[in-house]
Amino acid sequence: MSFTTGQPRPLALNTVLGRSVNRMGLLWLAVLVASALPVYWLGFQSLGAAWVTAEYSHGPLIPVISLYLFLRELRRAPAVDPSAPVNRIPGIVVIVLALLVGIFGNLVQIPDVVTYAFILWVGGVVLVTMGWDRGRRHQLPVLHLVFMLPLPQFVYWKLTIFLQLVSSELGVWFIQLANVPVFLEGNVIDLGVYKLQVAEACSGLRYLFPILSFSYLFAILYRGPMWHKAVLLLMAAPLTVFMNSFRIGMIGVLVNSYGIEQAEGFLHFFEGWVIFGACVGLLFLLAVALQRLSPNPMPLADTIDLDTAGFGAQVRRLGNIVPARGLVTAALLSGAVAAAFVLTPAPARVEVERDPFVLFPRTVENWSGAPSLLDPAVEQVLGASDYIDITYAAPGEVQPVNFFSAWYEKQTEGSGIHSPQVCLPVGGWEVYSIDPTPVSVPGTVYGDFMLNRAVIQKGLSKQLVYYWFEQRGTRMTNDIAVKVSVLRDSLTRGRADGALMRFVTPLAEGETEADGDARLQRFMADLLPKVPRFIPE
Repeated sequence: MSFTTGQPRPLALNTVLGRSVNRMGLLWLAVLVASALPVYWLGFQSLGAAWVTAEYSHGPLIPVISLYLFLRELRRAPAVDPSAPVNRIPGIVVIVLALLVGIFGNLVQIPDVVTYAFILWVGGVVLVTMGWDRGRRHQLPVLHLVFMLPLPQFVYWKLTIFLQLVSSELGVWFIQLANVPVFLEGNVIDLGVYKLQVAEACSGLRYLFPILSFSYLFAILYRGPMWHKAVLLLMAAPLTVFMNSFRIGMIGVLVNSYGIEQAEGFLHFFEGWVIFGACVGLLFLLAVALQRLSPNPMPLADTIDLDTAGFGAQVRRLGNIVPARGLVTAALLSGAVAAAFVLTPAPARVEVERDPFVLFPRTVENWSGAPSLLDPAVEQVLGASDYIDITYAAPGEVQPVNFFSAWYEKQTEGSGIHSPQVCLPVGGWEVYSIDPTPVSVPGTVYGDFMLNRAVIQKGLSKQLVYYWFEQRGTRMTNDIAVKVSVLRDSLTRGRADGALMRFVTPLAEGETEADGDARLQRFMADLLPKVPRFIPE
């Protein structure tokens, strides 16, 4: 923010807490903030929903820490020369750009886009109130706000599943170090009498986010060379994963010795808090070790800058904002952009008419099927609006065929398709091969198209998998391309629905992959004509 050191104009000032306050400057800042609220309201709602979950419960602390970092930097900043020119144009540009990105996020109904645009907007506010030369030096506290945002759902699930597998592998390694017989299948730790599943909550994400935030803060407060700060920041994630794996290994050893109750209740959560504290302690030990490598090592008390002296004065300085033309211009432009956003009717959303999967035929030609329900935990992770999981068999067919489809009414507001390629390893299946493959289903709306053909194996069991993403009349094989198409169609067609299509058949002993291909394609030729009423084009 731009603060004056000379004598302010009397009419623009009032006195609060014994310090001069520029009422006009605060007024225009308030206009700037108020104009942004309608644009970012969808993002604020998303943040509120995320912060009540265990993974993001640290979120409300992040703005407080960012304010602390800002005041710390402001205290060290030199006094402002009131006669020096101040370039506020970059701040205006950033604010307008952030508002446009936020509006785009509203139009496509993706809160993640809105929240990230809000961080950009905060950076623009700092630039416009302080000017380019000073404001660009105070962007680290703004960047820290990223830690309060939830990850995009498809990134969250991919990271969760990856960490589940890594934590399971390392956890089993720790158990083996204790000479406990153990076997790992996917994310299930088999101790013989007991089996432990490394679930989503045990992936370590709920520790990773706050530890990353702490390491960011720690690196900034650390008094040392930049490479020391980089090490402290980059070691946060590996330390968290390692210690979470140690926690899983410790639970496995306790369960093996004292029973399954050791994996439940208070001890389970207590161990989590202990691991969080241990990660923080290890970062401090790492800082001490780095100091020992320095020519003139400092004690830990001097290494970390925790001095808060003078913060009160800096808080009072925030009230002396100059009502510069750049700030006024930014406020007026923001108001105009926000008014246009509020007054412009939202794009019409197409209500897709479809039959629910509960009506899906159990008999298809000579195939007869038996539906099944997913485990509630799996269903929650899936996040689908509707799904079907049904296994068909037919006379003369050596093996059955499983048909699974998950339909999503919206793939924008937190929900979306999860690729089987990510989820299969969790169940202990090794993806032996996966390749885009052309198929032809003549006489249907599908015609010729590409799908993903995968061969998966668990022990001696082998299965052939076909899957693709059905996206409003288009078939896709890449989940990233799916996200791009959702953005486009949500904006241009008012639709964000879509579905995952998956066909699986086991390969019997003596069968070739070609036999499995033939069986899947025979079944698809019979079944796919029934699908459009449940997954509209």
